[in-house]
Amino acid sequence: MGFVLKVMGFLGWALLSLIAIVPVVAARHRPWSHSKKVNISEEDLVTELAGQPKVEFSHYAGYVTVNEKHGRALFYWFYEASSHPEEKPLVLWLNGGPGCSSVGYGATQEIGPFTVDTDGSGLKLNPYSWNREANMLFLESPAGVGFSYSNTTTDYDTLGDSVTAKDTYIFLHKWFNKFPTYRHRSFYIAGESYAGKYVPELAELIYDMNKHPSLHINLKGFLLGNPETSDADDWRGMVDYAWSHAVISDETHKIIKESCNFDKGDPWSNDSCSQAVDELLNQYKEIDIYSLYTSVCTNSTSSNDGSMQVMYNSKSKMMPRIMGGYDPCLDDYAKTFYNRPDVQKALHVSDDLHLKNWSICNYKIFREWSESRPSIVPIYKKLIAAGLRIWVYSGDTDGRVPVLSTRYSLGALELPITRAWRPWYHQKQVGGWFQEYEGLTFATFRGAGHAVPTFKPSESLALFASFLAGESMPSER
Repeated sequence: MGFVLKVMGFLGWALLSLIAIVPVVAARHRPWSHSKKVNISEEDLVTELAGQPKVEFSHYAGYVTVNEKHGRALFYWFYEASSHPEEKPLVLWLNGGPGCSSVGYGATQEIGPFTVDTDGSGLKLNPYSWNREANMLFLESPAGVGFSYSNTTTDYDTLGDSVTAKDTYIFLHKWFNKFPTYRHRSFYIAGESYAGKYVPELAELIYDMNKHPSLHINLKGFLLGNPETSDADDWRGMVDYAWSHAVISDETHKIIKESCNFDKGDPWSNDSCSQAVDELLNQYKEIDIYSLYTSVCTNSTSSNDGSMQVMYNSKSKMMPRIMGGYDPCLDDYAKTFYNRPDVQKALHVSDDLHLKNWSICNYKIFREWSESRPSIVPIYKKLIAAGLRIWVYSGDTDGRVPVLSTRYSLGALELPITRAWRPWYHQKQVGGWFQEYEGLTFATFRGAGHAVPTFKPSESLALFASFLAGESMPSER
């Protein structure tokens, strides 16, 4: 209860009064029409996005101010479901970092209806977009990520897990005021990587605040891919995975096992451990830590979402990846596209932001992150007991948050198994393996890297549909 009261103080009377005076409109069936929208924020409607293919659904982009005094505003991009949006749930997607863009990654590399073309000139349709199954809301969070900003620069000095969860919570309530037909819609949260902390923390905050009827959000559950969960188990899994996949030597693995105490949270606490861990990270600079068996982008100076800034300065032409047709230079295309003035205008980006300023990750935020929970396992236990639907999936060729890290972390929950380990199938092929526990489902994706939907788009859409329906993954060909 103390936690709830602290959060209530943070939200302040302004949010509560705002929610109280704005009429709450329940989700309703409405005729599908492009000429007339019902209870929708028309000023954020996207109508002239450069290179956009023609679609039969509407999408919206813009800002929600989460702190009026500081001028702190979060940027979102919302896609209605491609069919029958009035009947489908609302899903919030968050990428991690911390400091990386859900618009640049989730919306236009992974699960959104558009992907950025190879020269940044336009967009291509994604036939496996998750808005086939749900209304999808992508948020750049916290302030300082992507197009989100604050007019108070000191806000950037205190960013951490708690601030991010609280700002996202305020965002949701204010967003529902823009889009009131979604206020009572079934609501889920999804994300990957460091969102393994963002998502459960936000879910816990919503669950606690739902004790106040005026603040109720119809949260049903959450879905996480290759999530950071428990720092100690994440480190152990990363080390064991690197050794078992021949990235490090037996000797390096042995030194780490004997000299590192990851439970203390600092792998550089002694020289032997520090040198061995540095050796592991140095080996990963030679390949893509997020996808062990695919090529790196050889003409890029950008890095991916995560803990290491690996620079590729070669002038040779890009080598396309083999798995899933994935292009390792997607980050560069996104940077070109989102820094175009006409694109920023179409997305209603603030005039206060300088052009050519969008980046897919803000590494200053990453380096100076002020607060991170060492383990989310207690939140899992709390929300499993509350009856939320919780699914976790893992691409099995990711070295950054490998499948072993997730298995170690979930093992700490000590949940009874209700359905034993077995393969799941997609289009008569093994998509991966899964196991069901009391209150949680865990699934792997065979041959997928860190950002699973980029490598296995059709399979990930199938998993998403099963998650929303509350159905087991297909276990027969």
